[in-house]
Amino acid sequence: MAMTDPLGDMLTRIRNGQTAKKDSVLTPASTLRVRVLDVLQREGYIRGYSEEALGAKGQHKGIRIELKYFEGQPAIRHVARVSKPGRRVYSGSKELPIIRNGLGITIVSTPRGVLSDAEAREYNVGGEVLAEVF
Repeated sequence: MAMTDPLGDMLTRIRNGQTAKKDSVLTPASTLRVRVLDVLQREGYIRGYSEEALGAKGQHKGIRIELKYFEGQPAIRHVARVSKPGRRVYSGSKELPIIRNGLGITIVSTPRGVLSDAEAREYNVGGEVLAEVF
């Protein structure tokens, strides 16, 4: 069966991995997932990620995501998909949502690439609101 929301799947793997106190989680690779992980790493929500081969013969690419904890608590307390395949959510640069009075971030897919809400406001671009993290 085909996966309808690959980004939502990755965010759920991160959420489940942190609930289970895992050091890292593994997810299939895609360009969008890598760009979202770049934003999460820049903002300090994950330690990092690396690409590795999946499958018996190594024919598929995967991403190993190293999760981050602070004093035994996950660095990501909440992660949610905003724009879903059944209902896309778009926002201009002035209307981007502010999460937890600026303590969280919104991940936005813009013409300049996948950016955090602060970077999108700085470049004065809007786009599809992918996820919110705090």
